[in-house]
Amino acid sequence: MPPSPPPPPSSSPSSRPRFGIMTAPTGVDYLDVLRVWREADAIPEIEHAWLFDHLMPISGDLDGPAFEGWTLLSALAAQTRRLRLGLMVTSNRFRPPAMLAKIATTVDIVSGGRLDFGIGVGSRPDHPLARREYAAHGLPFHDTAHAVGSLAEACTVIRRLWTEEEPFDFHGTHHDLTGAFGNPKPVQRPHPPILIGGRAASTLRVVAEHADLWNIPGGDIDDAVSRSALLDRYCAEIGRDPASITRSIVLPVSYDRPGVTRDAIREAIDAGFPHVVLTLPTPYPADVARWVTDELINPAS
Repeated sequence: MPPSPPPPPSSSPSSRPRFGIMTAPTGVDYLDVLRVWREADAIPEIEHAWLFDHLMPISGDLDGPAFEGWTLLSALAAQTRRLRLGLMVTSNRFRPPAMLAKIATTVDIVSGGRLDFGIGVGSRPDHPLARREYAAHGLPFHDTAHAVGSLAEACTVIRRLWTEEEPFDFHGTHHDLTGAFGNPKPVQRPHPPILIGGRAASTLRVVAEHADLWNIPGGDIDDAVSRSALLDRYCAEIGRDPASITRSIVLPVSYDRPGVTRDAIREAIDAGFPHVVLTLPTPYPADVARWVTDELINPAS
C-alpha cells in the first residue's frame, strides 16, 4: 500500500513557513537528481520538491541534457515516500489539457497522493532560449492573449476531468473536447492542489479563479508584494477570499553566500510568502539537502 499522503499546504496567511527545493532537470544526470530527492525525503524540514518544465536547456550548456519533467517526476514519485512534489511550473503550451490531466493523475496515484499540480502560461515571448524549444519540437507558440485564455480553459477542463463522474463535452475558444472523461481519478479529493505560476496581471486573474497556491519567482520582493496585492483585488472582484490562496516564492540558493539566501528567505516570509521553494544550483554538493536544512531552513524557521 502507498503511504498516506501528507496534508496539502495550508492556505492560511498566518500558516508557518513550508520549505521545499527545486532541482532543474537539465545539465545533470538522473542519479544526481535522485540522490538529492532521496536525501530530502528523509529530512522533515523539507516538505516539498520540484522540477521545472523545459524541453531544452535555457542556461549553461545549451546542447546539454534536459529531461522531460513529468516523466522524471513520476520516477521520483516512485522513489520517495513523504515529499509533496510537482513541476514549477508545467508549460500549458506543451500538452493538451486532457492529456495533462491524465499524466498528473498518474503521478498523483504513483506518489500516493502527494502531487501539487503546478501550471502556467508557458515561456515568455521575450526569452529566446525558451522559445527555441517550441520550434525544435514542432510546437506552436501563440501570442500572450491566446496563451492566457488557453490556460484558463485548461484549468477548467483539468478540474472537471478530475472530479466529474460522467463524460462531458467542452467547446471553448482554445480547447474542444467531446466525451471527455477521467478514469481513474486522483488520490487527492476533490483534486490535487492547483498551483499557478506567473506575475502578469492577466495570469493573476486566472490565479484568482482557479488556484490554491500562487507562485512568483523571487528577486524583487517589492514587485512580489505589489503583485500579491493585485491578486487580492482580483479575488475580491469575484467574491473569493484572498487568504484561500497560499503565496509561494522561488528563491535562488547561494552555496558560497548562504547569508544572502537567509536574508531573502526572511524577507519573503515577512512579506507574506510562507511557501518557499529554494532552487539548488548544479552541481549538487554531497549532502546538499542537509546543508540547506542546517544553513538556510532552520535559521529561518
